[in-house]
Amino acid sequence: MNEKNNRMKELIDLLTKASVAYYQNSEPIMTDFEYDKLYDELVELEKETNMVLSNSPTIRVEPEIQSSLQTIEHPAPMLSLGKTKSVDDLVDFIGDKEGLLSWKLDGLTIVLTYEEGKLVSGVTRGNGIIGEIVTENVKQFKNIPLTIPYKGHLVLRGEAIIKYSDFNKMNEEMDDSSQYKNPRNLCSGSVRQLDSKITAKRNVNCIIFALIEADEEFKYKSEGFEWLKTLGFETVEYYKVNSTNIPVKVLEYKARVGSYDIPSDGLVLTFDDIEYGNSLGSTAKAPRHSIAFKWQDETVETTLLKVDWMASRTGLINPVAIFEPVEIEGTTVSRASLHNVSILRGLEIGIGDRVLVYKANMIIPQIAENITRSNTLVIPEKCPVCGEETKIVTNNETHYLYCQNDFCRAKLIKRLSLFTSRNAMDIEGISDAILSKLIAENIIKEYSDLYHLDNYKDKIVNFEGFGEKSYDNMVASIEGSRKVKLANFIYALGIPDIGFSRAKLICDELDNKIDKLMNVTEEELASIDGIGDVIAKEWINTFSNEQFKKELNDLLQEVTFTDVQRDSSNLVLKGKTFVITGSLEHYENRDKLVEYIESLGGKASSSVSAKTSYLINNDITSSSSKNKKAKELGVPIITEEEFINMVK
Repeated sequence: MNEKNNRMKELIDLLTKASVAYYQNSEPIMTDFEYDKLYDELVELEKETNMVLSNSPTIRVEPEIQSSLQTIEHPAPMLSLGKTKSVDDLVDFIGDKEGLLSWKLDGLTIVLTYEEGKLVSGVTRGNGIIGEIVTENVKQFKNIPLTIPYKGHLVLRGEAIIKYSDFNKMNEEMDDSSQYKNPRNLCSGSVRQLDSKITAKRNVNCIIFALIEADEEFKYKSEGFEWLKTLGFETVEYYKVNSTNIPVKVLEYKARVGSYDIPSDGLVLTFDDIEYGNSLGSTAKAPRHSIAFKWQDETVETTLLKVDWMASRTGLINPVAIFEPVEIEGTTVSRASLHNVSILRGLEIGIGDRVLVYKANMIIPQIAENITRSNTLVIPEKCPVCGEETKIVTNNETHYLYCQNDFCRAKLIKRLSLFTSRNAMDIEGISDAILSKLIAENIIKEYSDLYHLDNYKDKIVNFEGFGEKSYDNMVASIEGSRKVKLANFIYALGIPDIGFSRAKLICDELDNKIDKLMNVTEEELASIDGIGDVIAKEWINTFSNEQFKKELNDLLQEVTFTDVQRDSSNLVLKGKTFVITGSLEHYENRDKLVEYIESLGGKASSSVSAKTSYLINNDITSSSSKNKKAKELGVPIITEEEFINMVK
């Protein structure tokens, strides 16, 4: 008995960690196949011992939620559904009643609340008890109405999803190593963003699968679905079924899995009669009005030939299993992502091992099990792209392999994306998709190659969706970036921990001279207020990197710096810090005024503090937050006219 109890505790620990990784971190540490296998083992042990421990996932919803988003408790626990892989179980479940058979959508569950015809709240399922507030992100969903003709109280549950067509399109614009793993993880990360602008770019949709509360009353769930459609909602596709036609409908759904554009990991069967379904009550974990059906996975045995390590734009190096080709669910497959080091180690992989392969949700190839478990695979200590050192990094108990070289070529697209951005070289008309294509075609290997695209004009104008006009606009913007301020240039280089404000600070302290920046000592840098030892060390390490030095020297042949050299005899604003707010009358824009202040030895800041010398605001009587703060701290508020008189 002790042996079984210990195994139960071990399984609970494994399943709990896997659940946190999957639901909260959107990064699995084991395959779905392995999770289901361990879960079923726990269920059997609980039956044998007639014992269920208090923290068992068979009776509890997901573990305590950890999130950087604001959270809220659900009015009632959102329970998981009981599961089966047997069609006979579905027939027994429905008995002599009618039910609705629908897709089990594979995304992120969202609770939507409408009041007076307006969307007022969007909350994730979270762990079923506590959810994350994502209202502003939900407002970015492509198919969710923000206002509806119904003015009563309305609460719905839906599944936020990213369609395969949108998911594939996003991946097509990226190199192989940087591609997203699956639509569910991408959707979960997109919905739980702190910045709703990112959500807006991801084409998230929400499919409604349950009407929870409404002032309207319905006898049947199917009636509620049809009513929701009239309000502008997209509801889950369903069919009315009974014990006779369930097997046929399951086969019809199965035949469509490969072509269905919405991610799904099975089916859901629910009683159509609402009152009857609710009268059945629930267990501690699952309601009795519905049951989930998961596809019986077809597994095929094959031999692992090798593991490719693919470095991405972030430095993450993903393991990909290459095996002898096998046919599964009607297609031939020969490779499957191993996701991360945690899953790799869990499978105890070794070259030549016999493995079982399946298609998760009948679509995505995965390794279900390693029969041999030789555990002989060596995790590379060198990056497959640049040859520099790798490091295993642990995040939320999941282990990942990263390249430690900030200037690895695999990271080039990420660096170029920063290099071309507004506060850097400010190059317009060159998206990440175009950068990916230019890198993939070996047109760009380093920064300076951007300035020689004319050598490849015939090739570039034939890129899909990119013609002569787009090319001309892009090249014109690139040419315009040849003249640049030194601070923008330094920021563009992607030196670790050097944002735009720090780049300006260092450039100002070193007289805006590139040779001084290239030869500054660690001690000199560390002595600059706001820099310190850690950042200074990173700077020196970067300027000692041979790849960085080559790229920098090549780039210096292409650009000239436009900084106005200070007249050391006229630094009348030295030691003074200014904050600018409101509209300007005498200067073209705020940047021009900042530039003038800095040319006279002064500094500009974005916020008022005790270190602020003056707040420049033409509306001195304004009740703005900056004016209020300045008055609280005794900071003088001056107009442009007063500033001009100050520096005469």
